[in-house]
Amino acid sequence: MNVIRVTGGKPLAGRVKISGAKNAALAVLAGSVLGRGESVIENVPRIRDVEIMLEILRSLGAEVSWQEPNAVKVRVPDEVHCCTPYLLARKLRASNLLLGSLLGRRGRAEISLPGGCAIGSRPMDLHLKGLQALGFAACLEHGYIKGQARSPQGNHIYLDFPSVGATENIMMAASVVPGVTTIENAAKEPEIVDLANYLNAMGARIRGAGTDLIKIEGVPSLRGTRYAVIPDRIEAGTFMVAACITGGEVLIENVIPKHVQPVVAKLREAGARIEEKGDTVHVTAPSRILPVDIKTLPYPGFPTDMQSQLMAMLSLAEGTSVIVENVFENRLQVADELKRMGARIKVEGHIAVVEGVPELYGTCVKSTDLRAGAALILAGLAARGVTEVGCAHHIYRGYENIIEKFRGLGAEMEAAGEASEETEDLAGK
Repeated sequence: MNVIRVTGGKPLAGRVKISGAKNAALAVLAGSVLGRGESVIENVPRIRDVEIMLEILRSLGAEVSWQEPNAVKVRVPDEVHCCTPYLLARKLRASNLLLGSLLGRRGRAEISLPGGCAIGSRPMDLHLKGLQALGFAACLEHGYIKGQARSPQGNHIYLDFPSVGATENIMMAASVVPGVTTIENAAKEPEIVDLANYLNAMGARIRGAGTDLIKIEGVPSLRGTRYAVIPDRIEAGTFMVAACITGGEVLIENVIPKHVQPVVAKLREAGARIEEKGDTVHVTAPSRILPVDIKTLPYPGFPTDMQSQLMAMLSLAEGTSVIVENVFENRLQVADELKRMGARIKVEGHIAVVEGVPELYGTCVKSTDLRAGAALILAGLAARGVTEVGCAHHIYRGYENIIEKFRGLGAEMEAAGEASEETEDLAGK
């Protein structure tokens, strides 16, 4: 079912519960390799990326099983395998996070270069630099990242860029390396804090996660534990934009409001009324969408994973918005698909100028990546007529029960095997 068919024009209303964070769950699952004994990880979203990570863990020799409703039990053998299968790793960007955990657990790793969405380059140089500083021999060789323990020892590591993946890999390996490791200019994302909390629950000694200076005191080994993953801030942001773009009113549950503040700030600037209470965010759409300028930046800046969704909303703003993409160079390719729906967007390099239009029109479009697919669904919810979003497998990689959740808010949406001839004809015109 690789098409999602959306009939637009209905304001969304009601409440929706946010699932566990994709990016946090993948990091925590990778980190589970470090734990001796059994780990039970709760609030794990049942999405394609997680299923692939579980398959990779099984291929390494781990016993993995789902415990209803959203918990995963992981037991890793003492002699866990050190090489990830190419055909699985190529489907998942986060497969590279097993580099740090396998080096920490076994002192050896052979990780196939990761895949995932084609939104831009994801160099491994900072990962390798950090692991080499810890005393691991690490290099790229014939499509694999290979690592071997030489004389592991804590060290001071400065990251030229606050890379999330590099911070996570270094943090996992350093947690069981003798001595003290400091990571300067570390990534500050909530997912980093979640991984640190999980490792600490297993017996690690990590301080400063969420700041740009993380200190890790290595311990001999870690043990399995029970842990719950944080809510997904990008899914929460997606539903916040959905309320605004459709002229609706939605109560979003299971949210950590602090994690979505960059999105809240921009939606308020666009005219939305947003109320935060406990673990809920109540979003009321503006009577008219105001133009907003956006620059994507590492956390706590505006997240690149929300840029496509905001572009869809700003396509209907009363005025011109400017979007600057500073993280992934191919993230603006969703503009071409939105233009098929009637949007007016001009892209030059990493800058998009969005001139708002009165209306979008349903047609056949294609998901170029996970967040682009979400943006096209949002555009379809606001468009006149039927929108058919192809390559929906990208969307299923990161959103749990997305069709059911939107239907619960009153959306008319369904999965389909292929685009209908009627909509394809409309796209051709």
